[in-house]
Parts: sequence; C-alpha cells; structure tokens
Amino acid sequence: MDTKHIQISDFNYPLPDERIAKFPVTPRDHSKLLIYRHGEVSEDVFYNLPKHLHPGLLMVANNTRVIQARLHFHKDTGALIEVFLMEPAAPTDYEQIFQTMGHCSWLCMIGNLKKWKEGSLEREFTVKGKPVMLKATLDRDRSAHSATGTNYWVDFDWDDTSASFAEILESVGELPIPPYLNRATEESDKTTYQTVYSKIDGSVAAPTAGLHFTKGVLQAVEAMGVEREEVTLHVGAGTFKPVKSKEIEGHEMHSEFICVHRHTLEHLIQHDVQAFAIGTTSVRTLESLYYIGVTLATNPEASEDQLHVEQWAPYDLPHNDEGLVLVDGKPITPVQAIQNIIDWLDRDQVEALHTSTQIIIAPGYKYKIVKMLLTNFHQPQSTLLLLVSAFVNGDWRKIYDYALSHDFRFLSYGDSSLLIP
Repeated sequence: MDTKHIQISDFNYPLPDERIAKFPVTPRDHSKLLIYRHGEVSEDVFYNLPKHLHPGLLMVANNTRVIQARLHFHKDTGALIEVFLMEPAAPTDYEQIFQTMGHCSWLCMIGNLKKWKEGSLEREFTVKGKPVMLKATLDRDRSAHSATGTNYWVDFDWDDTSASFAEILESVGELPIPPYLNRATEESDKTTYQTVYSKIDGSVAAPTAGLHFTKGVLQAVEAMGVEREEVTLHVGAGTFKPVKSKEIEGHEMHSEFICVHRHTLEHLIQHDVQAFAIGTTSVRTLESLYYIGVTLATNPEASEDQLHVEQWAPYDLPHNDEGLVLVDGKPITPVQAIQNIIDWLDRDQVEALHTSTQIIIAPGYKYKIVKMLLTNFHQPQSTLLLLVSAFVNGDWRKIYDYALSHDFRFLSYGDSSLLIP
C-alpha cells in the first residue's frame, strides 16, 4: 500500500453533533466499552475491562498532565487577547520552565492578534494570598524565526519572584478543553479532563483513553496480573488539526515531546517488547521508540535532537515484509531497537530518554510494539482514525458502525474501545 497517497475522504463517516459527548459519564468508569477481538465486536462497561485482559500483559499509559494553558488579557481599549501556551521557548525543558521564578518564555498561539500591535499586556491576580502582576510581551523578531510559523514568542514576567510559573498558571490560567465541545471550561473539567494517574505537566489536551480509569479499575487490572508502566508524551493542540489535503502526503504532523525512563525500556525487554497501549499518544510514543533504536543502530553517538522521529521515517526507510527496518541488509528487531536506547542511556549515564516525535501511523504501517490498544472514538478524516485503521487492518468501519448504531458516545469525553486485532 502506498501510504502517502491515501485519500482522507475514505476515512469519513457521519458524526451527528448529539453523539459528541459534551461531558463525561459519572463515575468515569461507568462509560461504555466496545470490544473488538479478532474481528468480532461486542460491548461491556468500562469497569469490567480487567475481565477482558490476561495475566502477563504490560499496560503502558501516558502520565502527562494537562496544564491551564489558556491566558486572557484585556487591553486598555477593552479588547480581549487570548494567549495559548504551546511549547516552552526559554527554558525549553518542561520541568524547568514550570519551576522558573519571575520570568520565562513560551511559543504561543494568539487569539485576536491584530489588536495586539505593540506594548505589553498586564493582568493582576493573587497567588497564595499575595497580589501578583503578570506581564506578557510579544517578541515579534523571535516569532518571525520560530520553527512552527504559527506560534509566537511571548515573554512572561511577574513581580512575585517567590511564585513559580506553575503556580501562576494554577491561579490565572484556564484549562483548554477541546474546541469541538463548543462550551466554556467548567470547574468540573479541572478534575474530569485529567487522568487519575496524570503527574507530569505539559499537555494542552488530555490523553483521553485514560480518562475512564479509576483507582479501583487500576487495582483490579493489577490483581489480574497485568503489569503497568508509564511514558510521557505532551499532547499538543496539533492533535485537533484536521487533514485538509486530499492525500495524507500533504498533511504535516505536529511534533510532540516524549520522555521514557530506563526502567520502562527494561520492562519492555522483559515482555519481549510487546505492550498494551492506553491511548493513541502511548501508541505514538511506543512505536517511535523503535525508530529511535534504528537511528542508534547507525549512529550510536546521536544527540537527543538527532533522535527526533520524522513523520515519514516508517515509510521511507528500507524494510522487510514485516515492516522491520533493514540496516546493512539485516532487520532491526524491536528488542534490538530498545536495547540500543538502553545502551545509549548507559553511555551518557542518564536515566531517561528525552526527545520528540512527528510519526504518522496510517494504513500500510506495521506495528512493532503495540499488540493491544484502548482508545476512544475519533473524529472523521483525522490522523487518529488512520492510526486505528492501521491497527485493525482496515476494519475500522465495522467498529464505528457498531458504535454509531449502539448509542456509544464519541470523542474526548465519550466511550472507549478495546482493540485486539
């Protein structure tokens, strides 16, 4: 299959607005669960997920936490300017930027940019009972040279240097719920739009397959003999970016930061590098690891920047019929790839891999690591639907037809599906 020439119109389906879940079910583990097992479709309730698993699985989830990335400022004229944090600019490290005191810089999307021609925006509020003045300044020179082209460099300064930027966001930021919900963020979203295991700040959208889990379900999963690991992929707003080109070759995937610890890589090796992925972000992280290991097979001294996974790497590199990349005519196995990363960590004496991925997974892709997938129901003509189709060998319509005819709820706050090809 020539993946690059896939017609996105082949991945359309009717999604009535009333099928888009505006709010989650309560409690969160009472959502519906579709089960696709070797071509057969059935349904259950999410809290019964452990009954559909087996001992010895390695379940991998994304532990990213959604930040309150939306900031609003009023100009003296009354004009409302929205500053949407996209990715750290200075410092570029996520952990460091949330700990900064007094100053930091972000690449941001700007709403109502035409009203922000010059000067700084200011907003006063309180942090831990103390008044704080936050100032945002648009650096047009640096914005013109930003890699993304649509994001602008914004410097943030605040006068209480005992307050971290994480505390600033907690006090003045707004949680960015998906645009297709067509409603304002509510206080309840601060809880319901986070997974119960979220811990690493950085996403502007939730890894939504994980929203169904409660602590009770996680305990039942472990009692079933399923082992757990976590990775980090900070979900960007690009996850909502529609495919506008007729063929997917014309779609540019967004780049996202990933972090995977040595113990997770070692755990994968123990499980023959086979995993049960919770959500498409975990899928993209795990499958990217294979291509990072391939890069290290030919360039063992590569820097973290050189380990970035390009969008079309899985399709442009020489590979065999199983999709394994050939280096000097020999296939690189998933175990070899992961071991290459561990060896690279050993050489640099670091405990975690930090890099980024732009991988696109679409029909024609052969999965290397993910053998089972839990995911929600995705938008028509989206890259996430392409990922699902590749996983179920093109059988996505059977799954979505069942969900549409059996009252399943769709998108971020909707129901989920357990896919076992």
